[in-house]
Amino acid sequence: MKIAALYDIHGNLPALNAVLSELEEVRSDLIVVGGDIVSGPMPSQTLERLVALGDRVRFIRGNGDREVVMIFDGQPLPPAMSEEVRVITSWVAGQFTRSQRDFLAALPERITLSISGLGDILFCHATPRNDEEIFTTNSPRERLATIFAGVQTPIVVCGHTHVQFEIPFEGLRIINSGSVGMPYADQPGAYWLLLDEQGPHFRRTPYDLQAAAQAIEASGYPQAHEFATENVLTVPTAAEAMEIFERLAHD
Repeated sequence: MKIAALYDIHGNLPALNAVLSELEEVRSDLIVVGGDIVSGPMPSQTLERLVALGDRVRFIRGNGDREVVMIFDGQPLPPAMSEEVRVITSWVAGQFTRSQRDFLAALPERITLSISGLGDILFCHATPRNDEEIFTTNSPRERLATIFAGVQTPIVVCGHTHVQFEIPFEGLRIINSGSVGMPYADQPGAYWLLLDEQGPHFRRTPYDLQAAAQAIEASGYPQAHEFATENVLTVPTAAEAMEIFERLAHD
């Protein structure tokens, strides 16, 4: 049994296509799409590409997907959300049909799957209890104890912070799969996780960054240039991201 965990695609269709091409060789039995699927430059095309894969894919919802549905439905977004993110979320929501909105709205917050040799694996977007809660490898043990209290599975796979890492904690293996579409890492690429009987394996798939940047620039996305230059052609480092996330979590 092989499960590919693809998290935080963020509407980066070229990155997704590169990973899916690699999966044809890897021959995973299932793909878990771990939320924040659509908040990016090619939202509807990205969702269509994944839905077309049929029963091979299991989806969970991310905070970005939830917020797109809120905008589609005319609900108010959280007051703390920046104006830049509000503009992006509104644009993304405007790309969807009613049926696509309904698909996103119906996604579960978490799923549990099993692999022989590893046992049950809980897949969630940010943490088991919240789709936007932040933790990192630098988080205090007390915070981890609160976040993961009551978890019964030996492995938890999450995303949200876009950095690949593993934290062993009180018998748990807490794994962040990284981000396919907006990674924070030492070099650009599409980052994801493969799980099989031998354990979890961090993966990075290279793709044509220049071609992807050109497609993103032409997408009409409000922050297309910034996305292309700062999240595709270059990417923030994991260390930079961890420092920012720990500040946010503390605040």
